[in-house]
Amino acid sequence: MSVPRGLRWSQGSVADLFSGRNNSLGFLRLTLASAVVVSHARILGFGNEEFGHHFSHGQTDLGKLSVYGFFVLSGILVTRSGKRLPLGRFLWHRALRLLPGLWVCLAVTAFLVAPLLYWRQQGGLEGFWGHPEGPLRYMSSNWAVAPLQNDVSGVVATAGESGLAHSPSIDAALWSLRYEVLCYVGVALLALTGALVRARRVVLLVVGVLGLLVVRDALKVPFWSGFDDSDYHTSLELFHFMGRFDPDVVLYLGLAFALGSVIELYRERVPVSDVLGVASALVFLGSLRFGYFFVVGLPAYAYLLLWLAIRLPAPFRRIGARHDYSYGMYIYGFVVQQSLVAVGFTRWGFWPYLGMSLAGALAAAVLSWHVVERPAMRLKDLGSSRSAGRSPTGEGDAARPTVPDPPGGVSSAVTADVSPAEGVGKRA
Repeated sequence: MSVPRGLRWSQGSVADLFSGRNNSLGFLRLTLASAVVVSHARILGFGNEEFGHHFSHGQTDLGKLSVYGFFVLSGILVTRSGKRLPLGRFLWHRALRLLPGLWVCLAVTAFLVAPLLYWRQQGGLEGFWGHPEGPLRYMSSNWAVAPLQNDVSGVVATAGESGLAHSPSIDAALWSLRYEVLCYVGVALLALTGALVRARRVVLLVVGVLGLLVVRDALKVPFWSGFDDSDYHTSLELFHFMGRFDPDVVLYLGLAFALGSVIELYRERVPVSDVLGVASALVFLGSLRFGYFFVVGLPAYAYLLLWLAIRLPAPFRRIGARHDYSYGMYIYGFVVQQSLVAVGFTRWGFWPYLGMSLAGALAAAVLSWHVVERPAMRLKDLGSSRSAGRSPTGEGDAARPTVPDPPGGVSSAVTADVSPAEGVGKRA
């Protein structure tokens, strides 16, 4: 069978083509973050199942698929950082990329959004500041990337009692951040032991073990959903400030991240193939519809994202190349949507609500990037001789924003990693 004209078995390897700024990572990240908002519009605004739930027979939905996508891309780019940077610098970059944006988001939620909602509901602020789950407690409970307190002074609970809100949390999208941090710790340990450079087969072994566990689940239930939210409170608590870790979530998000790590570690052996790109899309869609998504569909999805990042046309490569709004859109999207719900804007129907959700999340993301995230990344080379004369928009390793071009000509736009955040799904 001849290959259709324009489709080639291989354009080269990932090592050859996935470098420099000539890629569509910014577009993919923004698309994934927007997809989370779109998926949440159904469940938060109207109490319906998220998009894709019925199509996949309950295996996953659009919001969770976006989270898996973030973890795949993060696995590629964070692993690249772990190979290149000293351990202390690696951890510093990770913290700068994740925490300033998160902390400001928590503050905005607690001291701006929640008071406005409380005032509208109660006609004043009496009882707001002294509430058992008030804004100060919200900040102190949630600062360490785990949402241990869901509400602020009962504003979401009040909306729920009025029949408006369908989720008890004001920003449940933050749940995935602690799993992202857990993956960072894994990369740090591999870097510390030298496995990323001298024993990369260790990562292959990790993927093999995780894959066998996934196959074990799939053999029982072809339409296995990956994890069951009802078991969340029986999960493991390693450190109280980090919240509870669901072993199933660790398994499935860990597999997505590890698949990205393998792609990066074996980049010279992974072909960029149009034939494989099309085939991966078909396998991905087929597994969603007919089962075994996590066995065959998730690996196909990982390759599909990589292929799209490299092979999408030039116009897509300009989106997010300089300004990355995806993290801000992710962490603020849920807050925006719950605020719209609390004031009753869902009465106008799904599409107006969705439009306001996307517009509000994007506006918050733009402010977050320019006011908080980008300035914070200027500190990434603090104390390093490389810090002079670097651009704050690029970083060879930290999540999304970038600064210096790492050795070998790989510039910021490729090595900026993804913070899933970096996720949502039913836990919202």
